[in-house]
Order: sequence, then C-alpha cells, then structure tokens
Amino acid sequence: MTALLRLGSSTLSALLLVAVNLIPLIGVAFWGWSLMLILVLYWIESGIVGAINVMKIAAARGVGFGIGGRGITIRINGFAGGLARGALIGFFIFHYGMFWVVHGVFVFLLPVFAGMSSISDGSFAPADFGPLPLDGLALSALALAVSHVVSYFSNYIGRGEYLRVSPQEQMMSVYGRVIVLHITIIAGASVVGLFGTPIAALVLLVGLKIVADLFFHLREHRRAQVAVPTKADDPVPP
Repeated sequence: MTALLRLGSSTLSALLLVAVNLIPLIGVAFWGWSLMLILVLYWIESGIVGAINVMKIAAARGVGFGIGGRGITIRINGFAGGLARGALIGFFIFHYGMFWVVHGVFVFLLPVFAGMSSISDGSFAPADFGPLPLDGLALSALALAVSHVVSYFSNYIGRGEYLRVSPQEQMMSVYGRVIVLHITIIAGASVVGLFGTPIAALVLLVGLKIVADLFFHLREHRRAQVAVPTKADDPVPP
C-alpha cells in the first residue's frame, strides 16, 4: 500500500507538471501569448525552483556528498550543524540569486540582441517579442508555483526523499536542471525571435521546455526511489 501511495504521488506530481506547462502552450495557440511573456514566465519559474530548493536544503536529513565519483560523508547535526546548514542556504541564495538575476537581465535584453543581429541598412530597432500582459503572466506563474509546491510535499516530504539526500547534495542538484532548461529556452527563443515569432515556433519552444522539464523531474525522483529506513529520532521537517 505504501509503495502504491508513493507511486501515486510521483505520477500525480508528473501529471500536474505537464498540465501546468500546457497553460503557456494553450496561451500561445489560442490566447495570443507573446514570446516575451513566455520568456519572463520561465525566468520567474526558475526563481520559484530556487525558492523551493531552499526549503529542500533546510529539510534534507541525508548524509554523504559525492564529488568526482567519490562519496564524502558529511553530517549536519546539532547547533554546529544548524550553523552549517544556514551557511549552505545563505551561499545558495547568494550564488543562485546572482545566476537568476543575470538570466533575467539577459531575458529583458534579448529583443535588443535580436534587433542588433538583424541590422541591414544601418538603422536599429529592438526585435518585437510581443506584449507582456500581467494577468496571463500571474496566472501561469501561480500554476507553476503550485506544481512545484505539490511536488515538494508529495515527493520530497511524502515519499521521504528528504531522508535520502544531504543538504550539500540538494544544494547542488538544482543547477544542472536549471542550466539545461535555460539554454534550451534561450536558444529556442533566439531562433523564434529571428523568424518573427510565428505561432508554430512558439508552440515548439513550449513543447521543448515541457519535454526537458518532465525528463529532469522524473530523473530527480527516480534517483530517490531507494528506500531508507526511518529512525525513531529522525527529525521531521516542518
């Protein structure tokens, strides 16, 4: 029964992830959502991923940190452990925050870069990536936030994943996924911008993001499927 519940929570979070990622696809196909809205939305989502990862680092109770294929056991317990965990969280917020801000600057400057690449007669004008309606942006951002929060409680907490990952491992785990997604989105957006943002290209961009997102989501939770017995004194995160 427990195994079925765990499988169900994993499937639910994956289906929810796909469902909320379909909102931008529907918006592009039927509501006229622009490339700029899609880019800003995915930038906001990367901030949501970082915020959720702070919660995961704080909750992580596993030991061990693999570097270069070798396992290094690092225990974070007691008052000193709390300080170490706080330092990890502070470092992650600072480092990931810089990464997120720089990515945001690049997103908002991308129309300028696209315009510069299309200069032919000496004149310059930023590329038109479309409007940025705040209502559609808020709706999709809220849906994506709900998806990540549901995954946190159903998988990370509900399936006991926090018992199998150390704070150090959890801090590093988010970078590969976010960097690949950023490269996919920015590269796709650059191509779309150069061709005048046709609907078919926007749909392709959103579709690529969904595939990449689902791949990393399933891989992350598949790695945490090995059961680890819970000790009576294991602290339960809030």
